[in-house]
Amino acid sequence: MRNHPLGRTGLYVSELCLGTMTFGGTGGFWNKIGELQQSDAERLIGAALDGGINFIDTADVYSEGQSEQITGQALKNLKVPRESVVVATKVFGETGPGPNARGASRGHIMDGVKASLKRLQLDHIDLYQVHGFDPATPIEQTVRALDQLVRQGHVRYVGVSNWAAWQIVKALGIADRLGLSRFESLQAYYTVAGRYLEREIVPMLEGEGLGLMVWSPLAGGLLSGKYGRDQQGEEGSRRTSFDFPPVNRERAWDCVDAMRPIAQAHGVSVAQIALAWLLHQPQVTSVIVGAKRPDQLADNMAATKVVLSATELQQIGDAGRLPAEYPGWMLERQGGNRRKQIADATAARDVQPSSN
Repeated sequence: MRNHPLGRTGLYVSELCLGTMTFGGTGGFWNKIGELQQSDAERLIGAALDGGINFIDTADVYSEGQSEQITGQALKNLKVPRESVVVATKVFGETGPGPNARGASRGHIMDGVKASLKRLQLDHIDLYQVHGFDPATPIEQTVRALDQLVRQGHVRYVGVSNWAAWQIVKALGIADRLGLSRFESLQAYYTVAGRYLEREIVPMLEGEGLGLMVWSPLAGGLLSGKYGRDQQGEEGSRRTSFDFPPVNRERAWDCVDAMRPIAQAHGVSVAQIALAWLLHQPQVTSVIVGAKRPDQLADNMAATKVVLSATELQQIGDAGRLPAEYPGWMLERQGGNRRKQIADATAARDVQPSSN
């Protein structure tokens, strides 16, 4: 299991992160994702730690707080040294009745971190992420509140999830101008069949030095190999009861078709190839994997050992490539013309006779 620096923090996290959405199963649609209780969750966390994963991601809204409770109790029961695990959680979603029990306001953030620390039974959170964008709260207020948590020692680093590139850059500008703690990571949806963030978000992350945590790397199981153009999922599988995230099905089937022979050649599952493709992307810091059973987690962790050739990466990448979109195709055209001008000028200079 390789470890990567999380943005510019100096903190190293494993290339796979254990997601805990399957813990609890209480409230609304959460039981469709998973209903793991304490003993089963502890087995998964123990297996993940034994396999080299040092990164765990949860959220205050997962199973109405039960995911955090189970995660915290598991770390305590397993006697995991605090310094050996990086714990990430989130704030933003609705956690109670009334209009103020949600969002990215100072009030909700301050209430949220106290509640999360209590459920997790921790004295600090390593990575505290804003789970969505709040149009009702000025970004500056959110950034100031998070900076206060860092200064108080409740939180070590801060990040966001599901924000647009312009929103993140605006927040970074505010943090830089005011000398506040900046966002160090983005948690976003990314798969070989869902590559929308490559248009603007990935260049922004690379330019600003943010880490990327990938959620739903198998598109809610759609890229697991259990589905295809003429193949339905198993009874009770996640995609049959909870069709999320939205995916262009034809593109997804093209990707599955490209990955199947590669999986067979490597003697691994299609899911491992889908994960391995992400792990080969230089912009990816850590891929979040969730599981209901130890064998699923073991299959996911085995993806770290899959080495894809340049040809295989191109075959998979071509299957899921997005159509060109403005202004991308215009920038590419202008960039191509500019590169040709530079090449022509360089060639002309190289053939000029010497004046000596």
